Amino acid sequence: MEKRNEILIIDDDSKNIFALSAVLKSKNYSCISAANAYQGLKILSADKNIGVVLMDMMMPDMDGYEAINRMKNDEKLKEIPVIAVTAQAMVGDREKCLKAGADGYISKPVNVDELLRLLNKIIS
Repeated sequence: MEKRNEILIIDDDSKNIFALSAVLKSKNYSCISAANAYQGLKILSADKNIGVVLMDMMMPDMDGYEAINRMKNDEKLKEIPVIAVTAQAMVGDREKCLKAGADGYISKPVNVDELLRLLNKIIS
């Protein structure tokens, strides 16, 4: 199986995309982005090089929970790991994201070291 090495960042806030992309690119990760879940799912269907998705959970129109559900119910997308990235950091939010199908969870503001540890764990 070929190695998928791109990270897809799905977030409706361009500042979050910019910040995450800058940090990840400085660590030699290749990143692409989508401004909403619909665009993200379309990119996932077309780009076979995506190895992990950083999914904002709170987006208008289609939230991260629904997007993860669609990915996990799609034969071609269900094996791609998803890290939930959310401002929701209340008790139970991590469990809710994992129950929805996320493979990892990180709260905003993102702790870069924690994100890198999680990516290394999921990608390796």
